[in-house]
Amino acid sequence: MDLYAVVGNPIAHSKSPLIHSMFAEQTGESMVYEKIEAPLDGFNKTVKDFFAQFNGKGLNVTVPFKEQAWDVCFSRTERAELAGAVNTLFLDDHGQICGDNTDGIGLVMDIKAQGIELKGKKILIVGAGGAVRGILQPILKEHPAQLCICNRTVSKAEALANMMKGMGEVEFGSVESFNEAFDIVINGTSASLNGELPPLQNTIITKHTVCYDMMYGAEETVFNAWARSKGALKVIDGLGMLVGQAAEAFSIWRGVVPETKNVMTALRSL
Repeated sequence: MDLYAVVGNPIAHSKSPLIHSMFAEQTGESMVYEKIEAPLDGFNKTVKDFFAQFNGKGLNVTVPFKEQAWDVCFSRTERAELAGAVNTLFLDDHGQICGDNTDGIGLVMDIKAQGIELKGKKILIVGAGGAVRGILQPILKEHPAQLCICNRTVSKAEALANMMKGMGEVEFGSVESFNEAFDIVINGTSASLNGELPPLQNTIITKHTVCYDMMYGAEETVFNAWARSKGALKVIDGLGMLVGQAAEAFSIWRGVVPETKNVMTALRSL
């Protein structure tokens, strides 16, 4: 059986093995999918061992390694190059490690599946790490009216804004600096995994605001609970994004596009 896995730190919470197992059963693909917790200072070795020693066929990459995954690649797809981050690794015909980024497609597909359009909307993204890098290009392709990035370290937000200059204007600032109302607020930090909330201004949320946390958990995330308490129109967790990006990765690895609706239903019922 072909071996695949997801690598991250922490990784115990990951639903990726279950998702890909359901994809494999649905499509009749012969594969096994595991999860690997890489040491924070040992990501590169973990990846190289997976492919060389264990004959692995493909890896998903989650926080905090998506930018390191970009560096480990021999070649990358165009969307991974633009994202500056990689969440899907595979080998080319010569055994070289290649990278792609399916996060942005997964996010945009999930938001639109909820009946929400990005075109013409004021959008605030919280965070400036590898997860956010992967979603900027697909969001800009939807032609929002305004796209802003806020981050504790402003220089990181500025670097992302500059990276996207060729695709559209992106504003940036500190987390506290934005106080106007937004149509959509996306939390791209991993703070929810640690039960923390970035110091956001209450005024960014109105009864018309949709809030999306790219993280997910058994309970409602801290960010979504906060957004709900401030009267947000709708709060969405990152499970749909996870399933969407996983489906894209599965199709890259196996050449088959899995169906996602039943997988989402199954996951929600757990």
